[in-house]
Amino acid sequence: MNVGDSYGAMEVQYIRRHHKHQPRENQCTSALVKHIRAPVQLVWSLVRRFDQPQKYKPFVSRCIVKGDLGIGSVREVNVRSGLPATTSTERLELLDDEEHILGIRIVGGDHRLRNYSSIVTVHPEVIDGRPGTLVIESFVVDVPDGNTKDETCFFVEALIRCNLKSLADVSERMAIQDRNETYQPIKEGGHRSS
Repeated sequence: MNVGDSYGAMEVQYIRRHHKHQPRENQCTSALVKHIRAPVQLVWSLVRRFDQPQKYKPFVSRCIVKGDLGIGSVREVNVRSGLPATTSTERLELLDDEEHILGIRIVGGDHRLRNYSSIVTVHPEVIDGRPGTLVIESFVVDVPDGNTKDETCFFVEALIRCNLKSLADVSERMAIQDRNETYQPIKEGGHRSS
């Protein structure tokens, strides 16, 4: 995985610590970073929901989980039209609520993402003096016949960027809502203003 100049020192440290993929010759791998203006607990509460990826992933229309939501659980995801797929079968590989790490492997579906595995880590940071979150998502996947490594990485990175942008939008909207509800002034008589 290329961990170069486009990342800061802290991001590189997290990638080296948590995002260890061992790509084979016919695979590509990458890591993407997103800074979110919302507290880590709020962002993690969305990311960790293996059973509800549609809460922030715009291409997921439905998700049905088989199992108890523990390691090894499998979810059947329906994909919205516009992508070259309609279903994806995914297994929960890692869920660490202390370190905020989620690992998923695609084990089936009607798409070309073979041997796809991803790791998402969520880290606290401060953005403009407020609690924020650094999210890193990395992946490894086979390069399909007829495609190059660059084409495959570009496609998967575009999907992840879209998911991370949506995660940021949803998280930041929830954080603003939480702040407004928490800090709403109390009027005379003990009622919150509307």
